[in-house]
Amino acid sequence: MKIALIGYGKMGQAIDAIATAKGHEIVLRANSKHPLAKEHLEQADVAIEFTTPETAYHNVLKCFEANVPVVCGTTGWLDKLPEIKAICAEKQQAFLHATNFSIGVNIFFEVNKKLAALMASQSQYDVWMEEIHHTHKKDAPSGTALTLAEQVLASVTRKTGWANEESKQPETLSIISKRIDPAPGTHTITYTSGIDDITITHTAHSREGFAAGAVVAAEWLKGKTGVFTMRDVLNL
Repeated sequence: MKIALIGYGKMGQAIDAIATAKGHEIVLRANSKHPLAKEHLEQADVAIEFTTPETAYHNVLKCFEANVPVVCGTTGWLDKLPEIKAICAEKQQAFLHATNFSIGVNIFFEVNKKLAALMASQSQYDVWMEEIHHTHKKDAPSGTALTLAEQVLASVTRKTGWANEESKQPETLSIISKRIDPAPGTHTITYTSGIDDITITHTAHSREGFAAGAVVAAEWLKGKTGVFTMRDVLNL
């Protein structure tokens, strides 16, 4: 499979190593010094996009214009996702976005949803979250944390919104963001009462899990049309 890598930071380089080891060919490595060119993009069977919140939207549109399926892992631009999904459907392209491509994290998402559903009626428990990433992480809370928060809020309706701080408001879900090197990503959800605590945590040991999942998503997306998530890839 021929892959275009849009964004060649630490994540792009990790994806490069895993994809190459699996026998795929990297036909484009685009970054700020090597801009995305349509003629090079058109050589690819699929594109994998890990850039910045400011550039992701336009990069995805360029993939649509080149008729190239795109796997996007950039977070921090969720406000434009509905528009991208509509354009994808209109142009009959292929788009897969995930806040986290790690297979372990996507299983963790399912565990989080189940626990939130169980705790919905247990009003004696408060709930809060913590996420830890490296200091180069540009957005806070992380996209993964926001996905987890949305899942909690969908079931635990005594919480009506979230705040990226330790909130004093009982109806607000606190998300504590910490930036500590070299942490690749830790997400914790805690339900606490006067009697006990229930905590679930996912800890990434390296970027390899994220990169490997992105390659699996690209392999799955090739030849498809539509809007997808990792739940489709993993059949969850």
